Amino acid sequence: MKYKHLFFDLDHTLWDFDTNAKQTLQDLYENLNLEKRGVDDFEQFYRNYLGHNEKLWARYRNGFIKQAELRVKRMQLSLLDFKIGDDALARQMSQRFLELLPTRNALFPYAAEILEYLTGRNYQLHLITNGFEEIQHHKINNSRINHYFDKVITSEGSNSLKPNKAIFDFALQATNATKEESIMLGDDLEADIIGAANAGLDQVYINHVNKKIDFKPTYTVYSLKELEAIF
Repeated sequence: MKYKHLFFDLDHTLWDFDTNAKQTLQDLYENLNLEKRGVDDFEQFYRNYLGHNEKLWARYRNGFIKQAELRVKRMQLSLLDFKIGDDALARQMSQRFLELLPTRNALFPYAAEILEYLTGRNYQLHLITNGFEEIQHHKINNSRINHYFDKVITSEGSNSLKPNKAIFDFALQATNATKEESIMLGDDLEADIIGAANAGLDQVYINHVNKKIDFKPTYTVYSLKELEAIF
């Protein structure tokens, strides 16, 4: 085997963030009576949240904002779209969202099966995630995939963020792996694929949404099942 260590991203790669976030926001919408407070269209609120979350995560990765600001501001901005300037509500939503979200367990199709398959092929599986330490561990525990991973490398634990080279170097050191025997698998072109390439690692771009890109990864797949053709 060319590769020995497979480094997976978690959110949007294995763990279906959008589905899990939508279920969590739906609960908050109902339990906090957001419709009566002025959020008259949940689907629009959810779409706005995803947009704000993506932009804020990009700012967080690039060092422009801190973790605490990201957590609250995505709620503040989503409420402001409905002309609701209630910081106390935004903070309440942020806290409850972070409590509920990791309890969700929706995975992408074939996620558990491919992890079982790769383990059976004697690959060492790890995670490299920009997610928050405690929350990411809760996610994999509640999704019952924690036992597949030897090491879980988070931005907090490594004191770095993808796409920075430092987090990949930290992961290699933590797992006693070499670049030549390692490969990064993820959905985010900048953070996972270009970041890994700049760190000297091969990459598998897991393109769940058939996104057009202007970079050529080592491999590209459109479903997790297709990984069987590579490994």
